[in-house]
Amino acid sequence: MANKRSLKKLVNHVCVDIATECLIASEYVKGVDASKMDAIITKVADLQTSALANISFAFDKIPSEFANLQEYNKARNVYFRKAYKSFTEKFYEKVNEIVKDMNQALPEEVKAANKKAVKS
Repeated sequence: MANKRSLKKLVNHVCVDIATECLIASEYVKGVDASKMDAIITKVADLQTSALANISFAFDKIPSEFANLQEYNKARNVYFRKAYKSFTEKFYEKVNEIVKDMNQALPEEVKAANKKAVKS
């Protein structure tokens, strides 16, 4: 499980990388729909903003609600693991949707060349 700082760095790096790929594709790949790529960059910015806003998790219990400190720590760790897993699953689900949109904006000849390059 990562801390909040590393999660924020991860979100920023992923979103910047996706936006950069969109910019490069719209400038240098012939036949790419630039307006679709611009819309995808907007989606990436929205994803980054919402992910960073939702990255803070708060455990709503206090140690006095448990029999001892060990039980409190165990429950707290379980909560944060679930929250982290849920956050990353939702984030990567949205990233995958954006990548699918990026692939749809590519022309067919570029898609075929990419498939051929992967098989080699």
